[in-house]
Amino acid sequence: MIEHVQLLRNVGVFDNHSPPQQTAFTPFTLIYGENARGKTTLAAILRSLATNNPDLVVERHRLGAQHPPHIVFSHPGGQAIFQNGAWSQSLPDIAIFDDAFVSANVCSGIELQTTHRRHLHELILGAQGVALDAALQGHVTRIEEHNTALRELAEAIPTRALGPYKVDAFCNLDEDPDIDQKIQDAERRLAAAKSADVIRQRPGFQTIGLPDFDTDGLNDVLGRTLADLEAAAAEQVRAHIAKLGDGGESWVSDGMTRIAPASESQEGDVCPFCAQDLSGSDLIEHYRAYYSQAYEDLKAAIRQTGITVRNAHSGDIPAAFERDVRTAAQAHEFWKDFAELPEIDIDTAAVARDWNAARDTVLEQLRAKAAAPLEPLALTQESIEAIQNYRRHIGEVAALSERLVAANDRLDIVKEQAAADDLAALSTDLAKLQAQKARYDPAVVPRCNAYSSEKDAKTATEALRTQTRAALDQYREQIFPTFEGAINDYLQRFGASFRLGEVQSVNTRGGSTASYCVVINQQNVDITADEGPSFRNTLSAGDRNTLALAFFFASLDQNPNLANIAVVIDDPMTSLDDHRTLRTRQEIIAMAARVQQVIVLSHSKPFLCSLYEQADKNVVIPLRINRAAVGSEITVWDVRNDSISEHDKRHELVREYLRVADPAKEREVAQALRPILEAFMRVAYPEQFPPGTLLGPFIGLCEQRVGGNNEVLSVPDIAELRALLDYANRFHHDTNPAWQTAAINDAELTDFSQRTLIFASRR
Repeated sequence: MIEHVQLLRNVGVFDNHSPPQQTAFTPFTLIYGENARGKTTLAAILRSLATNNPDLVVERHRLGAQHPPHIVFSHPGGQAIFQNGAWSQSLPDIAIFDDAFVSANVCSGIELQTTHRRHLHELILGAQGVALDAALQGHVTRIEEHNTALRELAEAIPTRALGPYKVDAFCNLDEDPDIDQKIQDAERRLAAAKSADVIRQRPGFQTIGLPDFDTDGLNDVLGRTLADLEAAAAEQVRAHIAKLGDGGESWVSDGMTRIAPASESQEGDVCPFCAQDLSGSDLIEHYRAYYSQAYEDLKAAIRQTGITVRNAHSGDIPAAFERDVRTAAQAHEFWKDFAELPEIDIDTAAVARDWNAARDTVLEQLRAKAAAPLEPLALTQESIEAIQNYRRHIGEVAALSERLVAANDRLDIVKEQAAADDLAALSTDLAKLQAQKARYDPAVVPRCNAYSSEKDAKTATEALRTQTRAALDQYREQIFPTFEGAINDYLQRFGASFRLGEVQSVNTRGGSTASYCVVINQQNVDITADEGPSFRNTLSAGDRNTLALAFFFASLDQNPNLANIAVVIDDPMTSLDDHRTLRTRQEIIAMAARVQQVIVLSHSKPFLCSLYEQADKNVVIPLRINRAAVGSEITVWDVRNDSISEHDKRHELVREYLRVADPAKEREVAQALRPILEAFMRVAYPEQFPPGTLLGPFIGLCEQRVGGNNEVLSVPDIAELRALLDYANRFHHDTNPAWQTAAINDAELTDFSQRTLIFASRR
């Protein structure tokens, strides 16, 4: 409740005004002011105080004032001060009907726009509904913010990482510890599918290996001797051969084969070289035993072993091994893109080196054996080590060969898959796997986490939006039918010729709005129609103002805090006819009994005077805004003087003269008698004495109708009326040129004054 306007400085038409204490507001405050005196400014100040919107005051900064607006209102809780562009506190329990209310909630001139219907929606909802709608719009706005953030976060995720996935699906991918292997398998399978024809014709791996050394066989050959050859004889032969020098044994061996041919014509065996008889030579016998068939077989065995070793470990054999290794490496190079294969890590140079070393040492020992067949030998430790070194390569090559040959089964599967696989599907599968790996790249993880967190936050906000919307829809289902009934009730009370129909809430992207139609003559009028009947061409200015009042009063009815509300009404009867003005006064009086305070501002004295007459005099105060020396000022209004009509004033003047004679009032009293009679006749005989009729012609009409069915006045009344008129005409310029100087006698004036009042009170 506003108790008192204590200061209005530098705002609107108010320069520096401190209204006196006598102007303190009461529960029913009437403020009269002519146009441009400051009523609208006062209403705007109260709206600023209610909404805590300082712009409504700042924009009314007094023209030419050097200092900013300064306003002080007192209320039961203290003071509300506007200073330095802000209120010290707001008073939200103030409801204001003014042009701003109409423009915001009903129309701007004759235009009904979406903003009007949106504000009307808030008006219908009331505080509870507006809170729900504001919460809903807050959630909607927050969802838009989530969407913006999600777009930005999505753009922060590298496009190359997404692969075939949308951002949501990409961020929801699970981490796979085997992803690298799966990617490798997919790459191979795709590569195989792309090379299906070549793969189909490509062979797999062949067995590769190295020949071994038969160490047991070598030791057997190296250790063989001739068992039937005496050791002493063999020693004697070897000693003799040693004397012969290099090639001696071969020379002797060849010579032994020539004894028989040389001795054919001799009696005994002779030397093939000197023809000397050999019968007496013991050494020849030793030679015969030494160079027997067994000896030849031994040499042949030694020679054959050497040939076998040479054939197995030299010539094309090492080259064939090198070729097998190259072939395996080439196959590996081809197939490695399509299957998991063992690595080929053979050091062929090391193999060749150890192989040559083992072969050479073996052949060297065989050559030594061949030089002394009967000398028992064995592989040396050096030879054994060389063979062992070589044999390690044999094992490695054999193991690798086994692994490579085993891979042929996988290669057969690759061939089968390559023939049947779909390239597009394989490409997609590979892209998905690569995206799944990229999802957990250290540079991508925090971005996806941020996106997922924002997505979860959006989901939570959407749940709140759904919950709030359900609550708002339920509230609307209750409030809108109630409000429609309240509006139409007020329209009926205001005497409107129309009503509203289909008042309902409509959800739009820009927010909720109120939709309704105007019902005139049982016909629905689309208020938003561009052509034909619409809001702008079916409702008059009075209709629009009546509709605005109905909206305002109906919204007050929905306020659960109505008893604590201060209602401000600025010029409510604009464009209203007399009938609606009367109804408006009645509704304001009724509302005053339901709220804490009603403040009515108007430029219409009759309207405010009528309100004053109907109001409880214990709670009403009439004020007025006057023109002051500078600007305007608020003062107490003598409403009684403006409330009574001229007829009432003349009656009071004559009655007061009859009570106490005042010579200064005599001529004014005498001049009042004829208007009193004329006013009485217009009320008592409206048919016979319409506006513009004079008493003289009226008396003539009455005389004509005396005794008839349509008699107006009796003969005595006519005579009395003529006497009164004759006296009263003496004091009017149209019947007496000397009316200003006509003599007045107190006794005579008193007599005619009494008779006039008696005559004007007969009916």
